[in-house]
Amino acid sequence: MTDTVAVREYLLGLQGRIVGALQQEDGKPFLSDGWQREPGGRLEGDGLSQLVEEGNLLERGGCNFSHVKGQQLPPSATQHRPELAGARFEAMGVSLVMHPRNPHVPTAHMNVRMFAALPEGKPPVVWFGGGMDLTPYYGREEDARHFHRTCADALAPHGADKYPRFKTWCDEYFFLKHRNEPRGVGGIFFDDFSEGGFEPGFAMIRSVGDAFIDAYLPIVQRRRGDAYGERERDFQAYRRGRYVEFNLVFDRGTLFGLQSGGRTESILMSMPPVVKWRYDWKPEAGTPEARLYTDFLRPRDWLSE
Repeated sequence: MTDTVAVREYLLGLQGRIVGALQQEDGKPFLSDGWQREPGGRLEGDGLSQLVEEGNLLERGGCNFSHVKGQQLPPSATQHRPELAGARFEAMGVSLVMHPRNPHVPTAHMNVRMFAALPEGKPPVVWFGGGMDLTPYYGREEDARHFHRTCADALAPHGADKYPRFKTWCDEYFFLKHRNEPRGVGGIFFDDFSEGGFEPGFAMIRSVGDAFIDAYLPIVQRRRGDAYGERERDFQAYRRGRYVEFNLVFDRGTLFGLQSGGRTESILMSMPPVVKWRYDWKPEAGTPEARLYTDFLRPRDWLSE
């Protein structure tokens, strides 16, 4: 059984809870921008974008809900399922990216989603995906351990194999191949998940979605008061460039949205507001900036350290 109504209700509730918690932490109201695509185009459906810019905590942060139906799955959705190429589809999810102003507060990303491919004359093929990851600019072992412990606890009811499997998947997915470096300290990631059918997949994304505030908010509250200056802001802007590169080159969600004719403003809401690039720059050895590369931008077993 595929209960898309229940998935939609859960996702809208999740968006409301997350935005409520972050709005309270920031102190500035999020803008709510509802949208709808009329039937007859490449996509039909609706969504709600909620975002804040120039907040007290968040320089830019957004949390999107979307529920769309289309006539043909785009290439990004069928690269691992070529037998579904050309099928109609239904997709819904919640996706968020939070870019704090203070460089000592990491950027965070979370996404949970459901896809249903509807091949002609065949039963629907449903799968789930999601995860969350942390991108610090100034690494703290305490923060990375807390984030990974919360992820592991969220996945524990679904089997002892899930956290190590999805942690490795995250390390491999959020990796900038052209830079030969990870985007951050990882977390968990899974995609095309259909093991056991609809109910286990739906339960999995509920566990991940419900864990995000517990994973991220304590880190925000610990670091938001840390002092910083122009040096730290400059390094943050430089490292944000890696975030942009990953999202535009590798991220399957961004590619799916753009290839399927999705709403561009909502898709690119994940972009950081202030970014810098430099030619062949490296931090000076022994600095806190260099420690990000040596100690954090590499796979680590955060739970056992």
